[in-house]
Amino acid sequence: MKYTIRNTKKFDKDLIKCNKRGLPIKKIYEALTILQETGSLPDEYRPHKLHGKYEGLWECHLNGRNSDWVMIWDQNDFELTLLMLRTGSHSDLL
Repeated sequence: MKYTIRNTKKFDKDLIKCNKRGLPIKKIYEALTILQETGSLPDEYRPHKLHGKYEGLWECHLNGRNSDWVMIWDQNDFELTLLMLRTGSHSDLL
């Protein structure tokens, strides 16, 4: 069963900023497609749960294992929903 994806306004603004920086936006859509279909990402994205300010949310790296470009989302496996919260560099999101 597929997950439903919703974006916050902040996520949409972050996407525009990433596009202006010349980041390969297709990478984010590839990750979203995988998440929507399976509810998880392959290890190459380094998906992991966060602590502190973003406790309980998920993060992945979008442009390779050592990339500083990340995406943060909230995942509800019972309702099959993904709420896309932020994307950008670590320093953008702190």
